[in-house]
Amino acid sequence: MDGRSEFHTPNSGSKRGGWITFPFIAGAFVGLTLASGGWQANLIVYLIQEFNVKSINAAQISNIVNGCINLFPVVGAIIADSFFGSFFVASISACISLLGIILLALTATLDSLRPQKCENGSSFSFCSTPTSKVQYTVLYTGLALACIGVGGTRFTLATMGANQYDKPKDQGIFFNWYFFAFYTASAISNTAIVYIEDNVSWRLGFGLSAITNFIGLAFLLLGNRFYTHDEPQGSPFTGLVQVIVATIRKRKVRLSSKIEDYYYGKDGSITEIVTTPKKSFRFLNRAAFKTEGDVHESDGSIAKPWRICTMQQVQALKTLMRIFPLWSSSIFLGTTIGIQASLTVLQALLMDRHIGPHFQIPAGSILVVVLISTSISLTIIDRFLCPMWQKLTHSSPTPLQRIGLGHVLNILSMAMSALMEWKRLQITQAHNLQDRPGSIVPMSALWLFPQLALVGIGEAFHFPGQVALYYQEFPKSLKTTSTAMISLIVAISFYLSTALIDLVRRVTGWLPDNLNGGRVDNVYWALVVVGVLNFGYYLLCSCLYKYQNVEKGEDDTIGEDARGGS
Repeated sequence: MDGRSEFHTPNSGSKRGGWITFPFIAGAFVGLTLASGGWQANLIVYLIQEFNVKSINAAQISNIVNGCINLFPVVGAIIADSFFGSFFVASISACISLLGIILLALTATLDSLRPQKCENGSSFSFCSTPTSKVQYTVLYTGLALACIGVGGTRFTLATMGANQYDKPKDQGIFFNWYFFAFYTASAISNTAIVYIEDNVSWRLGFGLSAITNFIGLAFLLLGNRFYTHDEPQGSPFTGLVQVIVATIRKRKVRLSSKIEDYYYGKDGSITEIVTTPKKSFRFLNRAAFKTEGDVHESDGSIAKPWRICTMQQVQALKTLMRIFPLWSSSIFLGTTIGIQASLTVLQALLMDRHIGPHFQIPAGSILVVVLISTSISLTIIDRFLCPMWQKLTHSSPTPLQRIGLGHVLNILSMAMSALMEWKRLQITQAHNLQDRPGSIVPMSALWLFPQLALVGIGEAFHFPGQVALYYQEFPKSLKTTSTAMISLIVAISFYLSTALIDLVRRVTGWLPDNLNGGRVDNVYWALVVVGVLNFGYYLLCSCLYKYQNVEKGEDDTIGEDARGGS
């Protein structure tokens, strides 16, 4: 390799980075992913069996945890870009994650840190054994620290890894291996470690998670001498806030039709300004309108940063406002997946999970079908479907088309889930198990696989589609943050799924603690209805949206965008 691919020690004064850093970053990411999957995938089962948490409440806690895990990466990315850099944030977060997993391991090891089992000895009986505040404090502190740790490493490691390469081709190869490592490590943790937790001991399972976390941290620190460290550039969101503040402060200013009345930067260059459609959010142009004292006359620099902004900053905020409706349409797409994931684990607990006489699938491992399905589908789409599409239409599928197909597949998955649960309830009633909490229904858990596989296929379409859309359409100043918007969607989705489950419990009798006597199938049918409505909203947004960074020439000139009043 050339450029950064040649490495030297820091003392040589030569450039760092290149492929010599890959084993360290990959080892760190694999270790940390194994650690997070080891406790996260089986959390619902752990809360039910060891803390006597009722099943729906356990699902609610799991959704909140998943929401935090996907919210914190956005916070971590902002902190890394603005203040400390990716390496520092990733290292500190890995230490925090290790501390959190150690606390979880202590709850599984010390009898005093978890409640006593129910008197009848059944791990699935829904008794109400009192739990001390200390036990809850240690449990929730461990979960909080583990969530913060995962959030602070997941995206910052990806950014740090890509920063080691100069060539886009090398960056692309790195991302391919990055996602492969993520899915592979997640599949291993969701099967091997979860199996140990279910069949050997929770102490050993959480202990293995702590060990893999430590190994990942060690890999990360050992490679420090070879890394190229990114310098914090300041938060891009500051500029967006400045546009809003400046617009409010100049709300009474009358806009001009002259281009020279607007601020385009210190050098006055307007060559890199992205043109916008006519009459698009013209009121924001006030933020770039020059008034007395806003700009230094000597060198043309900004004198009052909270009163005037560049037109580039205005254009960046306009781009976000245009894409926001499309972004919001994906929130419910993730919400249905979050609800289905938690309810599927609860369904698996009440079904026959045996494969042969001696092996039983852990309930927490059932969701690994989604990971496997997504991995296989990504390969098929990349190698076969996209080339076939290009041959037939002479163009590649657009991001919006991929997202739309993901919407359709997700709706079909919810319908399939409803039909499967209806069949399970029929068998439950035939054997008179609806009034017997925790009873195993004589129906194989393998019937859950098709709906999960369909979810995975849908993710293979809409997840890369969203990444491509945001990375393509976001302004340059927000390219690093653009991919983290997916994580923000997932976080909001899990919080919304928690609220919706709580609403369903309050309004209907579909989700009792004993699912054998409930109507989970009705929950899925409700998701189908709302999913169809959300798909209609997505179609409306996508039809009205115009790509900003693909088809040039459709937009009007900068002068036309700058002119006019509010």
